[in-house]
Amino acid sequence: MSSTPAQFIAAEDAHIAHTYHPLPVVVATAEGAWVTDVEGRRYLDCLAAYSAVNFGHGHPALIAAATAQLDRVTLTSRAFHNDRLGPFVAALAALAKKDLVIPMNTGAEAVESGLKAARAWGYRVKGVAPDRANIIVADGNFHGRTITIISFSDDATATTDFGPFTPGFRSVPYGDAAALESAIDGNTVAVLLEPIQGEAGILIPPVDYLPAVRDITTRHNVLFIADEIQSGLGRTGATFQCDNVGVVPDLYLLGKALGGGIVPVSAVVGNADILGVLGAGEHGSTFGGNPLAAAAVGSAVVGLLETGEYQERARVMGARLTAGLERLVGFGVLAVRSAGLWAGIDIDPSLATGRRVCELLMSRGVLAKDTHGSTIRLAPPIVITAEDVDFAVDQLEAVLLELRG
Repeated sequence: MSSTPAQFIAAEDAHIAHTYHPLPVVVATAEGAWVTDVEGRRYLDCLAAYSAVNFGHGHPALIAAATAQLDRVTLTSRAFHNDRLGPFVAALAALAKKDLVIPMNTGAEAVESGLKAARAWGYRVKGVAPDRANIIVADGNFHGRTITIISFSDDATATTDFGPFTPGFRSVPYGDAAALESAIDGNTVAVLLEPIQGEAGILIPPVDYLPAVRDITTRHNVLFIADEIQSGLGRTGATFQCDNVGVVPDLYLLGKALGGGIVPVSAVVGNADILGVLGAGEHGSTFGGNPLAAAAVGSAVVGLLETGEYQERARVMGARLTAGLERLVGFGVLAVRSAGLWAGIDIDPSLATGRRVCELLMSRGVLAKDTHGSTIRLAPPIVITAEDVDFAVDQLEAVLLELRG
């Protein structure tokens, strides 16, 4: 006798630390933009694993790359060279128009690596006195959950009972270039920003904000680090969200979609005058740059992006999604913020919490994720069809009608 969803969930809950509060759906298989649960019910995936599945579940080219590499070699560690790493870092550097890559595994590792590189650059190139470097971040940020990263979070859920915290960070209002410039002093080595704040609810800054940050950091000899872990690699209709506003940061932090939804892959990408300050033994990762994840799957991901097809598709499908969502404003939706195939939707809190809306969407065959009260996020795989986009909007409209009675 097959197990029910409740039995699967109970078995999981009995032995897993409860650091997540997932929706009560048990996914068994997936293809493209759709997943199927253990009872055979299909759902449109409008989260795409927080943009890790930008190219859809089981993309043939990515599965083929992983499968072929499994028969060759999967891990050597960086103690030795492998025949796949060189082509991968060359292709990724070229995609970002930079020189060097630090290959890592998770997004948080990319952030930590970028912070270390910035501090080393500050001491060794800029001439900041030892242990005096500071890095400017933005209020409402989300860059991960390591101790150092939560040290500059203003989310009480992320910080309560996890101190003491790592010093050396200053937070300023997101989108306020004047406040950012005022926070810079002679010991400032970098500014770390999300081009769009994802966890905060897809908060898009004024169009002149990132160009102003680029100008400010250049004038003050401060590095501009762009955390494109969620916003990059096609999600917003460009290779990087920075491209959409004509900005080139000093360092890109990449992850999630770089592993094609198959294996964890992340990276810091920058030029030799910055990343070249790190020497042997000063940073590393046993699995970073491994032949299976980074070299095989990561190379295949870069190959998909080199065509521009997915960036264009995100623009076209994103415009369709935005148009559909905007017609719901005033009918249970207070505001919509979108960039490519990424949308934050503020639900009228008098109707329901974001969690409740996501539960009702799930009952109608759409999987989404709430954040911060009554805001929900949509980030479907870029391979989503026009019919699927319309289906998602129609189900949200039906949920709102149900809630409004």
